[in-house]
Amino acid sequence: MTTRPFFPRQSVKGSLEEPPALRRLSVSLPQMALITGILLRIWRSFVLTHGTPDSWLWVGGTFLAGMTFLFLMLTLHLGNFTVRRWAVHAPLFAVLEAGSEIVTSLALTAFGLEPLGSEMAEWSDWLPMATRILFWRLLGIVVFTLVLAVVVTIVRRLLLAGEHRASTVAAVHRASAASEAHTDVPSDATG
Repeated sequence: MTTRPFFPRQSVKGSLEEPPALRRLSVSLPQMALITGILLRIWRSFVLTHGTPDSWLWVGGTFLAGMTFLFLMLTLHLGNFTVRRWAVHAPLFAVLEAGSEIVTSLALTAFGLEPLGSEMAEWSDWLPMATRILFWRLLGIVVFTLVLAVVVTIVRRLLLAGEHRASTVAAVHRASAASEAHTDVPSDATG
């Protein structure tokens, strides 16, 4: 009787595939939020100093472009996680994005490049601007995430129902209800 060696004489060559750079970036919450905040603040500064602020089309279009970029970056990040984990990732993204935007605003203010209306911002303007940035980013990102979660949930259910996988829909619903019931049980409860 021949025994198999514990360590084979020949090994199977395997290789790990690195995900593409955009995928690695999109998984990282700090990197996505920091890049988004810095680019949004620089975009705002550029638009307000080099555009035609008298034109509502210019102001609205550039605002829409900025918000599209913000929500695109958020969606790229959230797409890597389940909808349940979005409740943690979205507010963290908002806080980190607002924080990087606030720090960028501070740097632009220090160099005299931060516009505030038709003038440049001063040190006394920075704290109210920082508070406004944090409030509006947090509110906008949380509302967008809630709408996105509803849309994703509806589309997933419709796709499963369209593929005649009603049993999968029912199983997913049962599993989610069981998971919620399991997490609602107090820790001091004895069986």
